[in-house]
Amino acid sequence: MSEPNEPPFSTGVGAIFEVVARLRAPGGCPWDREQTHESLRPYLLEETYELLEAIDSGDDAKIKEELGDLLLQVAMHAEIAAEQRRFDAAQVSEAVAAKMVARHPHVFGDVSVADADEVLKNWEHAKGDEARNSGRANESVVDRVPATLPALAWALGLQKRAARVGFDFESSTQTAENVAEEARELAEASDPKRAFEEMGDLLFAVVSLARRMKINPEDALRVAGQRFRRRFAETEASLRREGVDFRDLDREAIAKRWEETKQETK
Repeated sequence: MSEPNEPPFSTGVGAIFEVVARLRAPGGCPWDREQTHESLRPYLLEETYELLEAIDSGDDAKIKEELGDLLLQVAMHAEIAAEQRRFDAAQVSEAVAAKMVARHPHVFGDVSVADADEVLKNWEHAKGDEARNSGRANESVVDRVPATLPALAWALGLQKRAARVGFDFESSTQTAENVAEEARELAEASDPKRAFEEMGDLLFAVVSLARRMKINPEDALRVAGQRFRRRFAETEASLRREGVDFRDLDREAIAKRWEETKQETK
């Protein structure tokens, strides 16, 4: 029996796996015992986005907390599989460790690499070998990007995979010129269907430019959204203090107040 106030689990990385096993055991938590891989899908996605938000905040305590919540999801999925005698947490850890060793011959073997770009190219070749050895000889490099990703992240993943095998513009300048070309084609679109397609092409081109400039478009867009939200709220509050709101101003006046707020929040 544990001492008073002593946690009912061991210390270290394995603690959460012990807790989850207890929660799902007979006599454990009814809610946890009901969960399946499928029912946990939305929680896995939610915890991932909460971790991203914590990383953006730079708050170590929050990052640690959200990493723990994500690890909880890993523990739940591993325990569900173990109960069905399919695989367990140890096998998950061992499999990914073996994969990392195989994909890093420049660390665990005698292969030499010049830089990080060469590491990524070798990584893609290794994935190709794994696919062929698993009977997926016809698998394309872009098939390895999960289509369930948000569209922006999916587009970035597709482009990264293609670039690793040489399918890419030669420079950021060429990529920027492609963005301008796609913007012109969008402006010239004469019907909704064409405009829809051209908008997709433009967004895809912008993602490509961000990638070439080593900017994560998802992060850049999120920060831009946060900046807009902050500035909009500050402009709105300023107007409210004067007893007016946006609906009381014409477009020119709104633009003027917006520029004032931007100057104050640079």
